[in-house]
Amino acid sequence: MRLNGTAANGPSGASELVILKDISLKVTAGEAVAIVGASGSGKSTLLGLLAGLDTPSSGAVRLDGSDLFSLDEDGRAALRARLLGFVFQSFQLLPALNALENVMLPLELAGKADASGQAREMLARVGLAERLYHYPKTLSGGEQQRVALARAFVTRPKLLLADEPTGNLDAATGAGVIDLMFELNAQARTTLLLVTHDEAIASRCGRKVRLLAGRIDGEARS
Repeated sequence: MRLNGTAANGPSGASELVILKDISLKVTAGEAVAIVGASGSGKSTLLGLLAGLDTPSSGAVRLDGSDLFSLDEDGRAALRARLLGFVFQSFQLLPALNALENVMLPLELAGKADASGQAREMLARVGLAERLYHYPKTLSGGEQQRVALARAFVTRPKLLLADEPTGNLDAATGAGVIDLMFELNAQARTTLLLVTHDEAIASRCGRKVRLLAGRIDGEARS
């Protein structure tokens, strides 16, 4: 991945706000990489670019041999469905769907057979076999994030993007969720890119990349 910058017009349309500049990052299959840095350093924007949800003003992102921004919006969506799993700070569960339906959804969108069976199996793996028919509003924060993990891993993604997955959880609940995420990731041998402000969590990844003011300020191996 190489990005020369991503920018948005200012209120007057006459200026640019550059969020990332001169970013060059290569992640190999099976690697776990933590992206760390202060608020506003560009961590979440970087994940958005890697997923094709944001568009850079220049540069390129290549995922599994595909040039992400040479594809149209439908092509990027198809690539995301085939390659990526997501875990967000705010869970991003659909409130009108129960736990089972939330986990089934990406399988159904991908046209997979036996979506219900695969979703049930994954929910059991995250300890929610007894909560299949509960809606998000009836689940605790930790349970909601476990549903989100099940949804992320049920499609067996090649790359998992996790953006502050413990940000809305208390310390004890967050530690349990992180343990589960790393356990599932190791079992699936998924490539992991994890945005976190927590240095202890970052140290569990094989490599740590620090952003400062939109640039890579250093890398270290754990």
